[in-house]
Amino acid sequence: MSSAISGAGGPEQALAVAADSLPQTVDGLAVARLYGQPLFALPQDLYIPPDALEVFLEAFEGPLDLLLYLIRRQDFNILDIPLAQVTHQYLEYVEQIRRTNLELAAEYLLMAAMLIEIKSRMLLPRPPAPDGGEPEDPRAELVRRLLEYERMKLAAQQLDALPQAGRDFWRVQVAVERTPRSLLPELGVDELRSAWADVLRRARLNAHHTIGREQISMREVMSGVLRRLQDRRWAEFTDLFEPTQGVLHAVVTFVALLELAREGLVQITQAEAFAPLYLRLAYTPS
Repeated sequence: MSSAISGAGGPEQALAVAADSLPQTVDGLAVARLYGQPLFALPQDLYIPPDALEVFLEAFEGPLDLLLYLIRRQDFNILDIPLAQVTHQYLEYVEQIRRTNLELAAEYLLMAAMLIEIKSRMLLPRPPAPDGGEPEDPRAELVRRLLEYERMKLAAQQLDALPQAGRDFWRVQVAVERTPRSLLPELGVDELRSAWADVLRRARLNAHHTIGREQISMREVMSGVLRRLQDRRWAEFTDLFEPTQGVLHAVVTFVALLELAREGLVQITQAEAFAPLYLRLAYTPS
């Protein structure tokens, strides 16, 4: 190790090279880094645009917003505003924005002029009220505007806190393929009772005054109704009754139709309200 150092010029030359690589200000703090190297002093010919370094302490939406911020930050009573202190702080902020944006400062300067006017009116003797009461406080109109602005600002914050589509959630869109289908109106009890009353009326008109015992099988009537509907797409309700066979046969046929509808073998419907009743098979015959 010692021979390698001596061959390069000795320890004194190595220390001199190391000293040349160190910055001139060893104890100072680097203000920046340029290509990874510390920069302890800004170049004299460095140009920085005026708008490049700009610090915004607070963002206000207008003169009323700034004035309300100054009052609420220091817990001032909004009904008894210390205008001298608030106006002084207000003008300090206006002076800061006037240096960078004169157009924006114009609106704030108008409010500053209003504050100064109110302060001057408070220093002068107030004229008596026309009705003999207390003279109006010069700050009353300003307080009214501040309270109204604060209510609107709180309402806007509450509305912004509500969930919004596109910001807090997304609407779900589902594509559903719809095929047109004709829906028949539902059959009510009144329509069925009316049709049955019409059948009974027709059966009574064709009744015979004969005395006898007649046995009718419910299953046979049900089978007969199914056979009549098998070759037809639709059958009118009244066509399934034979008025000449009497009331007993009509009653059994009506009960048979109800039993077939309950078992899901026959469907009773109508094309529209107050239209005739129709029957069809609820299944496709093989």
